[in-house]
Amino acid sequence: MRTKLATVLVIPSLAFMVVAGVQTSALIGQATVLDEFADQVALGQEVTTLVHDLQSERDRTAGNLAALQARKMTANQATADIRQYYVAVDRSAAEFREAADPLASGDAAWQVALNRARDAVDDLPTLRGAVAGGAVSADTVIGNYTRTIDALLTLLAQPSPGVERPELTEMVLRYVELARIKEIGSRLRARLYAAASAGDYGPTDQVELTDLRAQQLTALADFRVAATNDQILRYERAAADPKFGAAVAMEQTTIATGSGEAKVLEPFRWWSLSQDRHDLLRQVETDVLGDAVDEAGARSGDQLRQTLLVAGSVLAVLLIALVISVMIGRSVARSLRELRRHALHVAQDELPDAIERLRGVGHGVPTIEVPPSTVRSMDEVGEVAEAFVAVHRSAVDLAVEQAVMRRNVNAMFVNLARRSQVLVERQLELLDELEREEGDPDQLANLFKLDHLAARMRRNDESLLVLAGTESSRRWNEPVALSAVAMAAAAEIEQYPRVRHEAVDNLYVVGHAVADVVHLLAELLENATNFSAPFTQVKMTTRAASGRTGAVEIVDEGLGMSEAALEEANALLAEPPAADVAASERMGLFVVSHLAARHAIRVRLVAAERGIIASIWLPPSLLAPAPPARALPEPPARPVLAAVAAVPDSVTRELRLAAAPAPRPGVPQRAPAPALPAAEAGAAARARRGLTRAEDVLKSAGATATETGSTWWSRQGGGRAGGLNGGPAAMPPAATGPGGPTPPSVPITGGTMANGLPLRVPMAQLPPVDEQPRPAAPVPTSRVEPDPEAVGSMLSKYYSGVRRAEAEDSDDLRRTINQEANST
Repeated sequence: MRTKLATVLVIPSLAFMVVAGVQTSALIGQATVLDEFADQVALGQEVTTLVHDLQSERDRTAGNLAALQARKMTANQATADIRQYYVAVDRSAAEFREAADPLASGDAAWQVALNRARDAVDDLPTLRGAVAGGAVSADTVIGNYTRTIDALLTLLAQPSPGVERPELTEMVLRYVELARIKEIGSRLRARLYAAASAGDYGPTDQVELTDLRAQQLTALADFRVAATNDQILRYERAAADPKFGAAVAMEQTTIATGSGEAKVLEPFRWWSLSQDRHDLLRQVETDVLGDAVDEAGARSGDQLRQTLLVAGSVLAVLLIALVISVMIGRSVARSLRELRRHALHVAQDELPDAIERLRGVGHGVPTIEVPPSTVRSMDEVGEVAEAFVAVHRSAVDLAVEQAVMRRNVNAMFVNLARRSQVLVERQLELLDELEREEGDPDQLANLFKLDHLAARMRRNDESLLVLAGTESSRRWNEPVALSAVAMAAAAEIEQYPRVRHEAVDNLYVVGHAVADVVHLLAELLENATNFSAPFTQVKMTTRAASGRTGAVEIVDEGLGMSEAALEEANALLAEPPAADVAASERMGLFVVSHLAARHAIRVRLVAAERGIIASIWLPPSLLAPAPPARALPEPPARPVLAAVAAVPDSVTRELRLAAAPAPRPGVPQRAPAPALPAAEAGAAARARRGLTRAEDVLKSAGATATETGSTWWSRQGGGRAGGLNGGPAAMPPAATGPGGPTPPSVPITGGTMANGLPLRVPMAQLPPVDEQPRPAAPVPTSRVEPDPEAVGSMLSKYYSGVRRAEAEDSDDLRRTINQEANST
């Protein structure tokens, strides 16, 4: 590789240094001189334009000052008349500065002339200010303007191609002589226009006019000597123009003769005729200067072409020297380019695409082929290409292994979570049976605690399903009130008595998202209660937000979080990360993040004055109109209204005490209620049972699954989606025979997949827990006993009002204690 690179670089470098250094240095210098000369001649176009406009401004200003001093014109009239010439001069001066700036690096003589011309043009505002004040005479104005024009004409004559090119020097002299003819004619016009505007000649005007006429004749003779025949013909055609002749004839009348005095001209007629002659001379000047610009550009182009021709010959020699190097280095360069293209394609396209495909694998890992390298050389470049392909293949193999591992881990999560769900559900069913048979209030309370622990264990199983990317088995088909969803979430946590809920607006959540919203709110409430003092309350408010969205706000009074921790938590909530070791440490936020991303819910934590505020915004797609009202079902032998009416007041008091907040240190507490009789205590415990499971709260807030077709836990024969608090199930129980429970005769499916196979409903085919049939309870004949579970369902809405009232009482009590403490 080193030999090849040395061959490619050393031979062309030596050839270029020997040949190019000798042949091109002189040609480049000559081309540079002619290029600068052409640019300087081209600048003459801007110079002559500025001189032409300055001559008009000078001549008009001299006449207006003469008229002003003779009191034939007011100052305002003079200023208004000359303003249009100021505009033209300013525009030409700006163009001159813009064209002259790149040419400031010429020789010393050129730089001096250019700086003098710039300074003279920059002094024009001062001269105009003096004219506007009327403090100067026409002769002074003519002299000052003439010095500015002379500086520009000196710059016009400055370009020099060198003594070895006299023909180009003669070309410059031609347009310079014509510009002087035009300048002398302009000064004659200025003198005559000033005398005409004043109405009389000054004491020295005739002397000045005679001298200017002599200078004009001399300049015209010099031009005829230096100009070409074509340029002389152009001047003669301009002089033969009737307008030119009329101006000359009128000018002749101002020459004093022996027969009379010089005639004073009519100012406006003289200005019109002399302006026409001035414009004709400007046209001739433009043509002559254009010839010079073309000639200078052509000479510069010829010199440049000659330089390029010589440089081309040098390059030909150089190319001959490079042929061998190119033949040797071509294969190396092609191999390196191909290797670079292949490496970039693998790094930017193939490898990221393969990883993305493997990341989204759900049912099997696809086979990913790594193509061989496109570099076929047998040198070191080819070996590097093969090594890169090997690295690519190893990376893909590692990504496949990781994908298989992730899929297996997710499958294990799902399998374990499903198994645990089945066990928890069977445990809940067994607890239901024990609760219905238990009469001891203390034992019944312990059973309800176990019931609540089992419900929380079921939520942990659902969290595993969320992290594994699988949806929950719980379903609710009808829209459910957001307030009921919030209460159901509170029922899913351990410290639910500390949650105070307030529903500001009547909103409903679509049925398919109810389970996930309950789970999301329950995780946030769990965090709020776990990280705040046990004697404080957690406030949850549901309301409508802007943009037809729903908002839920959870406020706790805990220790809060640092700004860095808040930013980290909000970043996690905004974009759900992949499940890793950190998920086990912060399971709640991980689950909330994944659930929020699944339904486009926005969750953000904000630091409050005390504690943290969790704000949840439900998108419009999760909100639904209120479902049609349906009456709650009535059990055949125990009407719900009779059951509610039969609950004694002591049960109601016990329910309020069960929902009251925990005692706080230093705060006086109310006297405890007297002990309840066993029957009433059992009824109260069973009514409080409605606060321990989310499905009970949701069912108590709406119609039964039998009427609506909604299911909360889609499991056959003993599922929890049935009637109100242990009523009829959503699906009929499987038939039982002497040998135990038998499976349903018709398999339960959830539709058909794309391949035509039936879609299995999770846990729908499982039979209920084996148990011995119990004898039917005798129906009482004397009076109707109240159903405690129906009472709990009917009073679930009553609990929210009780809690709000207790919160208000607690606030009043806190203020009273603070006042007494301050007074003491």
